[in-house]
Amino acid sequence: MSSSTAVPGQSPIAETAPQSLCALEPRVPADRLVAEMVPPPRFDAVRFDTYVPDPGQPSQTEAVKVLGEFAGGLGGAHATGVGRRKWFSKKPAPPTGPRGVYLDGGYGVGKTHLLASLWHATPAAPSLKAFGTFVELTNLVGALGFQQTVQTLSGHRLLCIDEFELDDPGDTVLVSSLLSRLVEAGVALAATSNTLPGKLGEGRFASADFLREIQGLSSHFRPLRIDGEDYRHRGLPEAPPPYSDEQVTQAAYATPGAALDDFPALLDHLARVHPSRYGALTDGITAVCLTDVQPVPDQSTALRLVVLADRLYDREVPVLASGRPFDRLFSDEMLNGGYRKKYFRAISRLTALARDAKGLVAQ
Repeated sequence: MSSSTAVPGQSPIAETAPQSLCALEPRVPADRLVAEMVPPPRFDAVRFDTYVPDPGQPSQTEAVKVLGEFAGGLGGAHATGVGRRKWFSKKPAPPTGPRGVYLDGGYGVGKTHLLASLWHATPAAPSLKAFGTFVELTNLVGALGFQQTVQTLSGHRLLCIDEFELDDPGDTVLVSSLLSRLVEAGVALAATSNTLPGKLGEGRFASADFLREIQGLSSHFRPLRIDGEDYRHRGLPEAPPPYSDEQVTQAAYATPGAALDDFPALLDHLARVHPSRYGALTDGITAVCLTDVQPVPDQSTALRLVVLADRLYDREVPVLASGRPFDRLFSDEMLNGGYRKKYFRAISRLTALARDAKGLVAQ
Protein backbone atom coordinates (compact mmCIF):
# COMPACT_ATOMS: atom_id res chain seq x y z
CA MET A 1 0.00 0.00 0.00
CA SER A 2 1.24 3.49 -0.85
CA SER A 3 1.81 6.17 1.73
CA SER A 4 3.63 9.45 2.10
CA THR A 5 6.81 8.30 3.78
CA ALA A 6 9.59 10.45 5.14
CA VAL A 7 12.83 8.75 4.23
CA PRO A 8 15.84 10.01 6.20
CA GLY A 9 17.55 12.78 4.27
CA GLN A 10 14.70 13.08 1.77
CA SER A 11 11.52 15.10 1.44
CA PRO A 12 8.31 13.14 2.06
CA ILE A 13 7.22 11.49 -1.18
CA ALA A 14 4.54 9.00 -2.09
CA GLU A 15 6.14 5.57 -2.30
CA THR A 16 5.31 1.96 -1.57
CA ALA A 17 6.31 0.72 1.86
CA PRO A 18 8.69 -2.24 1.54
CA GLN A 19 7.88 -5.70 2.80
CA SER A 20 9.68 -7.43 5.65
CA LEU A 21 11.01 -10.95 5.36
CA CYS A 22 10.68 -11.17 9.14
CA ALA A 23 6.91 -10.84 8.77
CA LEU A 24 6.69 -13.82 6.45
CA GLU A 25 6.26 -17.43 7.57
CA PRO A 26 5.44 -19.33 4.39
CA ARG A 27 3.76 -22.72 4.54
CA VAL A 28 4.91 -24.81 1.62
CA PRO A 29 2.96 -27.96 0.68
CA ALA A 30 4.96 -31.08 -0.05
CA ASP A 31 3.97 -31.14 -3.70
CA ARG A 32 5.40 -27.65 -4.19
CA LEU A 33 8.70 -28.63 -2.59
CA VAL A 34 9.08 -31.41 -5.14
CA ALA A 35 7.71 -29.38 -8.07
CA GLU A 36 10.32 -26.69 -7.39
CA MET A 37 13.17 -29.18 -7.76
CA VAL A 38 14.11 -27.85 -11.19
CA PRO A 39 17.23 -25.99 -12.40
CA PRO A 40 17.45 -22.45 -10.97
CA PRO A 41 16.17 -19.58 -13.16
CA ARG A 42 19.69 -18.60 -14.16
CA PHE A 43 19.99 -22.05 -15.80
CA ASP A 44 16.59 -22.02 -17.53
CA ALA A 45 18.08 -21.48 -20.97
CA VAL A 46 21.26 -23.57 -20.76
CA ARG A 47 21.58 -26.53 -23.10
CA PHE A 48 24.41 -28.75 -24.28
CA ASP A 49 24.73 -26.61 -27.41
CA THR A 50 25.14 -23.44 -25.32
CA TYR A 51 28.11 -24.97 -23.49
CA VAL A 52 31.27 -23.78 -25.24
CA PRO A 53 34.08 -26.31 -24.67
CA ASP A 54 37.61 -25.04 -24.35
CA PRO A 55 39.45 -26.24 -27.50
CA GLY A 56 42.45 -26.96 -25.30
CA GLN A 57 40.43 -29.25 -23.01
CA PRO A 58 39.13 -32.24 -25.02
CA SER A 59 37.51 -33.70 -21.89
CA GLN A 60 34.92 -30.90 -22.06
CA THR A 61 33.83 -31.91 -25.56
CA GLU A 62 33.77 -35.55 -24.48
CA ALA A 63 31.61 -34.68 -21.47
CA VAL A 64 28.96 -33.08 -23.69
CA LYS A 65 28.93 -36.19 -25.91
CA VAL A 66 28.70 -38.66 -23.03
CA LEU A 67 26.01 -36.72 -21.19
CA GLY A 68 23.97 -36.36 -24.36
CA GLU A 69 24.04 -40.13 -24.83
CA PHE A 70 23.20 -40.63 -21.15
CA ALA A 71 20.16 -38.36 -21.48
CA GLY A 72 19.00 -40.17 -24.62
CA GLY A 73 19.16 -43.48 -22.80
CA LEU A 74 16.66 -42.25 -20.21
CA GLY A 75 13.85 -41.72 -22.65
CA GLY A 76 12.19 -45.13 -22.43
CA ALA A 77 10.06 -46.63 -19.71
CA HIS A 78 11.07 -46.25 -16.10
CA ALA A 79 13.72 -48.80 -15.22
CA THR A 80 11.24 -50.69 -13.08
CA GLY A 81 9.11 -51.25 -16.17
CA VAL A 82 6.36 -48.90 -15.05
CA GLY A 83 4.73 -46.72 -17.68
CA ARG A 84 4.92 -48.51 -21.03
CA ARG A 85 4.74 -52.13 -20.14
CA LYS A 86 1.97 -54.03 -21.94
CA TRP A 87 0.03 -57.11 -20.91
CA PHE A 88 1.92 -60.35 -21.50
CA SER A 89 5.08 -58.50 -22.49
CA LYS A 90 8.34 -59.77 -21.14
CA LYS A 91 9.72 -58.06 -18.09
CA PRO A 92 12.33 -55.61 -19.33
CA ALA A 93 15.91 -56.53 -18.70
CA PRO A 94 17.57 -54.54 -15.95
CA PRO A 95 19.63 -51.63 -17.28
CA THR A 96 23.26 -52.43 -17.96
CA GLY A 97 26.13 -50.24 -16.85
CA PRO A 98 26.07 -47.40 -14.33
CA ARG A 99 22.75 -45.66 -13.83
CA GLY A 100 24.52 -42.58 -12.58
CA VAL A 101 27.17 -40.10 -13.65
CA TYR A 102 29.42 -37.95 -11.49
CA LEU A 103 30.78 -34.75 -13.03
CA ASP A 104 34.30 -34.44 -11.68
CA GLY A 105 36.04 -31.11 -12.17
CA GLY A 106 37.26 -27.90 -10.64
CA TYR A 107 35.52 -24.56 -10.33
CA GLY A 108 34.67 -22.68 -13.47
CA VAL A 109 34.49 -25.64 -15.84
CA GLY A 110 30.69 -25.52 -16.14
CA LYS A 111 29.61 -28.54 -14.12
CA THR A 112 26.29 -26.99 -13.09
CA HIS A 113 25.70 -25.83 -16.67
CA LEU A 114 26.20 -29.41 -17.85
CA LEU A 115 24.09 -30.88 -15.04
CA ALA A 116 21.21 -28.53 -15.86
CA SER A 117 21.63 -29.31 -19.57
CA LEU A 118 21.31 -33.01 -18.76
CA TRP A 119 18.05 -32.30 -16.93
CA HIS A 120 16.71 -30.30 -19.90
CA ALA A 121 17.86 -32.92 -22.43
CA THR A 122 16.36 -35.93 -20.68
CA PRO A 123 13.21 -36.81 -22.68
CA ALA A 124 10.74 -36.93 -19.82
CA ALA A 125 8.14 -34.58 -18.37
CA PRO A 126 9.47 -32.12 -15.76
CA SER A 127 7.39 -33.94 -13.15
CA LEU A 128 9.55 -37.03 -13.77
CA LYS A 129 12.86 -35.21 -13.31
CA ALA A 130 14.26 -33.54 -10.20
CA PHE A 131 17.15 -31.09 -9.83
CA GLY A 132 18.43 -29.68 -6.58
CA THR A 133 21.47 -29.02 -4.47
CA PHE A 134 22.55 -31.46 -1.80
CA VAL A 135 21.23 -29.03 0.83
CA GLU A 136 17.84 -28.82 -0.88
CA LEU A 137 17.64 -32.61 -0.93
CA THR A 138 18.44 -32.92 2.77
CA ASN A 139 15.91 -30.16 3.49
CA LEU A 140 13.32 -32.12 1.51
CA VAL A 141 13.95 -35.17 3.69
CA GLY A 142 13.67 -32.96 6.76
CA ALA A 143 10.33 -31.56 5.59
CA LEU A 144 8.75 -34.78 4.27
CA GLY A 145 10.50 -37.51 6.24
CA PHE A 146 12.70 -40.22 4.77
CA GLN A 147 10.00 -42.69 3.70
CA GLN A 148 7.80 -40.09 2.02
CA THR A 149 10.80 -38.67 0.18
CA VAL A 150 11.65 -42.14 -1.13
CA GLN A 151 8.05 -42.67 -2.20
CA THR A 152 7.81 -39.25 -3.84
CA LEU A 153 11.01 -39.52 -5.87
CA SER A 154 10.85 -43.21 -6.75
CA GLY A 155 8.75 -42.60 -9.85
CA HIS A 156 11.27 -40.18 -11.34
CA ARG A 157 13.49 -40.94 -14.32
CA LEU A 158 16.32 -38.71 -13.19
CA LEU A 159 17.59 -37.02 -10.02
CA CYS A 160 20.33 -34.40 -10.43
CA ILE A 161 22.23 -33.35 -7.29
CA ASP A 162 24.43 -30.28 -7.53
CA GLU A 163 27.16 -29.65 -4.96
CA PHE A 164 26.99 -33.01 -3.20
CA GLU A 165 28.50 -32.03 0.13
CA LEU A 166 31.22 -34.34 1.36
CA ASP A 167 31.91 -32.19 4.43
CA ASP A 168 28.93 -33.38 6.48
CA PRO A 169 29.27 -37.10 7.32
CA GLY A 170 25.77 -37.40 8.82
CA ASP A 171 24.01 -35.86 5.84
CA THR A 172 26.21 -37.83 3.43
CA VAL A 173 25.08 -41.11 5.04
CA LEU A 174 21.44 -39.94 4.96
CA VAL A 175 21.53 -39.02 1.28
CA SER A 176 23.51 -42.14 0.37
CA SER A 177 20.77 -44.24 1.99
CA LEU A 178 18.14 -42.29 0.07
CA LEU A 179 19.96 -42.74 -3.23
CA SER A 180 20.33 -46.48 -2.61
CA ARG A 181 16.56 -46.76 -2.33
CA LEU A 182 16.05 -44.65 -5.44
CA VAL A 183 18.53 -46.70 -7.48
CA GLU A 184 16.61 -49.84 -6.45
CA ALA A 185 13.48 -48.14 -7.81
CA GLY A 186 15.19 -47.46 -11.15
CA VAL A 187 15.92 -43.75 -10.80
CA ALA A 188 18.97 -42.54 -12.76
CA LEU A 189 21.36 -40.24 -10.88
CA ALA A 190 23.70 -37.42 -11.77
CA ALA A 191 25.82 -35.42 -9.35
CA THR A 192 28.56 -32.89 -8.87
CA SER A 193 30.31 -32.43 -5.55
CA ASN A 194 32.51 -30.14 -3.57
CA THR A 195 35.99 -31.02 -2.36
CA LEU A 196 36.56 -32.47 1.09
CA PRO A 197 37.55 -29.69 3.51
CA GLY A 198 41.07 -30.95 4.11
CA LYS A 199 41.81 -31.16 0.40
CA LEU A 200 40.82 -27.72 -0.84
CA GLY A 201 44.39 -27.01 -1.86
CA GLU A 202 45.20 -30.42 -3.33
CA GLY A 203 44.36 -30.58 -7.00
CA ARG A 204 41.05 -30.13 -8.68
CA PHE A 205 39.23 -33.43 -8.65
CA ALA A 206 37.22 -35.21 -6.03
CA SER A 207 35.94 -38.39 -7.68
CA ALA A 208 37.85 -40.73 -5.34
CA ASP A 209 36.50 -38.83 -2.33
CA PHE A 210 32.98 -38.86 -3.75
CA LEU A 211 32.92 -42.56 -4.56
CA ARG A 212 34.42 -43.48 -1.21
CA GLU A 213 31.93 -41.37 0.75
CA ILE A 214 28.90 -42.87 -0.98
CA GLN A 215 30.39 -46.35 -0.42
CA GLY A 216 27.94 -48.94 -1.72
CA LEU A 217 26.62 -46.57 -4.37
CA SER A 218 29.95 -46.12 -6.11
CA SER A 219 29.27 -48.88 -8.64
CA HIS A 220 26.24 -46.95 -9.85
CA PHE A 221 28.27 -43.89 -10.87
CA ARG A 222 30.51 -43.34 -13.84
CA PRO A 223 33.00 -40.57 -13.03
CA LEU A 224 33.19 -38.10 -15.90
CA ARG A 225 36.29 -35.95 -15.62
CA ILE A 226 36.04 -32.38 -16.92
CA ASP A 227 39.38 -30.60 -17.12
CA GLY A 228 39.66 -26.85 -17.19
CA GLU A 229 40.90 -23.78 -15.42
CA ASP A 230 40.62 -23.91 -11.66
CA TYR A 231 40.20 -20.38 -10.39
CA ARG A 232 40.27 -21.02 -6.65
CA HIS A 233 43.63 -19.29 -6.49
CA ARG A 234 41.88 -16.01 -7.27
CA GLY A 235 40.54 -15.98 -3.72
CA LEU A 236 37.37 -14.30 -2.58
CA PRO A 237 35.96 -11.45 -4.65
CA GLU A 238 36.27 -8.05 -3.03
CA ALA A 239 32.92 -7.09 -1.57
CA PRO A 240 31.66 -3.62 -2.52
CA PRO A 241 31.61 -1.13 0.36
CA PRO A 242 28.31 -1.10 2.25
CA TYR A 243 25.93 1.83 2.00
CA SER A 244 24.50 3.88 4.87
CA ASP A 245 21.28 2.94 6.64
CA GLU A 246 19.64 5.97 5.03
CA GLN A 247 20.66 4.94 1.51
CA VAL A 248 19.44 1.38 2.03
CA THR A 249 16.12 2.54 3.49
CA GLN A 250 15.58 5.07 0.70
CA ALA A 251 16.29 2.41 -1.94
CA ALA A 252 13.85 -0.02 -0.29
CA TYR A 253 11.05 2.53 -0.36
CA ALA A 254 11.81 3.47 -3.94
CA THR A 255 11.94 -0.11 -5.27
CA PRO A 256 8.57 -1.83 -5.83
CA GLY A 257 8.59 -5.32 -4.36
CA ALA A 258 11.65 -4.73 -2.17
CA ALA A 259 12.03 -6.11 1.35
CA LEU A 260 13.65 -4.10 4.14
CA ASP A 261 14.95 -5.84 7.26
CA ASP A 262 17.36 -5.38 10.12
CA PHE A 263 20.04 -8.04 9.59
CA PRO A 264 20.22 -9.38 13.17
CA ALA A 265 16.42 -9.63 13.26
CA LEU A 266 16.43 -11.52 9.96
CA LEU A 267 18.96 -14.01 11.30
CA ASP A 268 16.69 -14.62 14.30
CA HIS A 269 13.72 -15.10 11.99
CA LEU A 270 15.53 -17.67 9.86
CA ALA A 271 15.78 -19.89 12.94
CA ARG A 272 11.97 -20.06 13.01
CA VAL A 273 11.53 -20.94 9.32
CA HIS A 274 12.49 -24.37 7.97
CA PRO A 275 15.26 -24.01 5.36
CA SER A 276 13.09 -25.83 2.80
CA ARG A 277 10.87 -22.71 2.88
CA TYR A 278 13.59 -20.14 2.27
CA GLY A 279 12.77 -20.13 -1.43
CA ALA A 280 9.12 -19.39 -0.69
CA LEU A 281 10.27 -16.68 1.72
CA THR A 282 11.57 -14.74 -1.28
CA ASP A 283 8.49 -15.18 -3.49
CA GLY A 284 7.69 -11.90 -5.20
CA ILE A 285 10.68 -10.11 -3.66
CA THR A 286 12.52 -7.94 -6.18
CA ALA A 287 15.36 -6.84 -3.89
CA VAL A 288 16.51 -7.54 -0.34
CA CYS A 289 17.62 -4.46 1.60
CA LEU A 290 19.45 -5.08 4.89
CA THR A 291 20.53 -2.65 7.58
CA ASP A 292 23.18 -3.22 10.24
CA VAL A 293 24.89 -6.24 8.71
CA GLN A 294 27.11 -7.83 11.36
CA PRO A 295 29.29 -10.94 11.61
CA VAL A 296 27.13 -13.99 12.24
CA PRO A 297 27.32 -15.12 15.87
CA ASP A 298 27.53 -18.91 15.55
CA GLN A 299 27.76 -21.78 13.12
CA SER A 300 24.08 -22.76 13.13
CA THR A 301 23.12 -19.22 12.20
CA ALA A 302 25.86 -19.13 9.57
CA LEU A 303 24.63 -22.31 7.89
CA ARG A 304 21.09 -20.94 7.70
CA LEU A 305 22.43 -17.78 6.08
CA VAL A 306 24.27 -19.91 3.52
CA VAL A 307 20.98 -21.51 2.47
CA LEU A 308 19.26 -18.12 2.16
CA ALA A 309 22.18 -16.80 0.10
CA ASP A 310 21.84 -19.79 -2.24
CA ARG A 311 18.11 -19.20 -2.72
CA LEU A 312 18.61 -15.48 -3.37
CA TYR A 313 21.39 -16.24 -5.84
CA ASP A 314 19.30 -18.86 -7.65
CA ARG A 315 16.53 -16.30 -8.05
CA GLU A 316 18.91 -13.45 -8.93
CA VAL A 317 17.54 -11.17 -6.18
CA PRO A 318 19.89 -8.20 -5.61
CA VAL A 319 20.98 -7.51 -2.03
CA LEU A 320 21.67 -3.98 -0.77
CA ALA A 321 23.20 -3.62 2.67
CA SER A 322 24.60 -1.31 5.31
CA GLY A 323 26.96 -2.28 8.12
CA ARG A 324 29.83 -4.71 7.56
CA PRO A 325 30.83 -5.81 4.04
CA PHE A 326 29.86 -9.37 3.12
CA ASP A 327 33.45 -10.61 3.13
CA ARG A 328 33.48 -10.00 6.90
CA LEU A 329 30.37 -12.03 7.72
CA PHE A 330 32.20 -15.12 8.95
CA SER A 331 34.92 -15.38 11.58
CA ASP A 332 38.40 -16.67 10.79
CA GLU A 333 37.54 -19.78 12.80
CA MET A 334 34.55 -20.45 10.54
CA LEU A 335 36.53 -19.79 7.36
CA ASN A 336 39.17 -22.26 8.49
CA GLY A 337 36.73 -24.91 9.72
CA GLY A 338 34.93 -27.86 8.18
CA TYR A 339 32.22 -25.75 6.55
CA ARG A 340 34.49 -23.15 5.01
CA LYS A 341 33.58 -24.19 1.48
CA LYS A 342 29.94 -23.20 2.15
CA TYR A 343 30.98 -19.88 3.67
CA PHE A 344 33.22 -19.04 0.72
CA ARG A 345 30.30 -19.77 -1.60
CA ALA A 346 27.94 -17.58 0.42
CA ILE A 347 30.40 -14.66 0.41
CA SER A 348 30.93 -15.01 -3.33
CA ARG A 349 27.20 -15.13 -4.06
CA LEU A 350 26.20 -12.31 -1.72
CA THR A 351 29.00 -10.18 -3.18
CA ALA A 352 27.68 -10.80 -6.69
CA LEU A 353 24.16 -9.87 -5.58
CA ALA A 354 25.50 -6.73 -3.85
CA ARG A 355 27.05 -5.67 -7.13
CA ASP A 356 23.73 -6.27 -8.86
CA ALA A 357 22.09 -3.93 -6.33
CA LYS A 358 24.18 -0.87 -7.17
CA GLY A 359 21.55 0.45 -9.53
CA LEU A 360 19.02 0.68 -6.70
CA VAL A 361 20.87 3.52 -5.01
CA ALA A 362 20.13 7.05 -6.14
CA GLN A 363 23.28 8.73 -7.36
